[in-house]
Amino acid sequence: MAGFSERALAIQPTGVRKMFDMAGDDVISFGLGEPDFQPPQVAIDAMCKAMRDGHNKYTTTAGLPSLRRRIAESWNQYESGMDESNVCMTMSGTNALLACTLAVLNPGDNILLPEPYFPLYAPDATLCSAEARFYPCLFEHEFVPQVSDLESLVDENTKAVLYNFPSNPTGATLNITQRDELLEFAKRHDLWIISDEVYDRIIYVDEHVSFLGTGYENLLLVNSFSKTFAMTGWRIGYVLSPNPDTITQITKLQYYITACSNDAMQYAVLEAFDGAADYPEQMAVEFQARRDLICERLNAMPGVTCHVPDGAFYVFPKVEVPNLTSEDVAIELLKGGVLCSPGSAFGESGEGHLRFAYTVGREDISRGMDKVETVLARLRGDD
Repeated sequence: MAGFSERALAIQPTGVRKMFDMAGDDVISFGLGEPDFQPPQVAIDAMCKAMRDGHNKYTTTAGLPSLRRRIAESWNQYESGMDESNVCMTMSGTNALLACTLAVLNPGDNILLPEPYFPLYAPDATLCSAEARFYPCLFEHEFVPQVSDLESLVDENTKAVLYNFPSNPTGATLNITQRDELLEFAKRHDLWIISDEVYDRIIYVDEHVSFLGTGYENLLLVNSFSKTFAMTGWRIGYVLSPNPDTITQITKLQYYITACSNDAMQYAVLEAFDGAADYPEQMAVEFQARRDLICERLNAMPGVTCHVPDGAFYVFPKVEVPNLTSEDVAIELLKGGVLCSPGSAFGESGEGHLRFAYTVGREDISRGMDKVETVLARLRGDD
């Protein structure tokens, strides 16, 4: 009898998209993690030129060799000696994540995932007929996982652990000591590390701490240009590994997922590397000012406690409203003219939180926080 696969039926729309679909045009949106910048003009011009020059065809599955070399070089401060053989281009970071899980997970395996989490992580495991096991990243630890929690989840079927720093939805980052503890855990159990580092260029304190350059070869690093160069709609990313044999497997799978990445777009990204090298830092300066504003406003509200994140462009405050879930609160805020995401959209441990993406201008942040303050006061029954 005709029917749908179990994997299709097991996957549901994310809570983030649910709220977005409910919103009207007149709300102040803190919902989606999308920079409100345009790609650098040199990249736009380069893509137009590449199309006019005839770069509108299939490319090699792994991608433009000169771009892959440039990507490898951009990680030299972490690990030198890499070249195009260490990189495979993908159609977005989302595509890269799926390729990684397909490469390392068999049916019956399990993968350790952070919670709160980016909502696409667990469905990727489902598509592999594998089990997602969630390790907590709690507010009281500034959203950094504890190795003891990871140890309680691992067994003989655990094949991989996924780390995400800076984090979506929390903005949490790692220091070197914390990174090394998580690395040693993976080494002890001979696990693949899938390291989602797409926010590596949006850092406000110190420098990005990567899992690359640690000498661990069972590493799949996922990145994209959606955040780096505000190219969310371009859908271009990559997988990088210190082990070229790993990239060979990713490339083989990638052929059957999308065949290859966009031809002209790869030339545009290559141009952005040198022609707009400081663009990510320019965006980060503005995002930091917005972070400071939204955190100050949230922490001044009764019943709200917010860590000041060191990376990405999200805040994930605890919001205490008696007898209401995070989704209830988010819906009330939507009625009041503000779109945000309920913490429960990012897993059970996200309950009691809201996620605000500060990807709108400072004036809209101020107006939005005025509305949030008004709605929360009403929900608490303040006079």
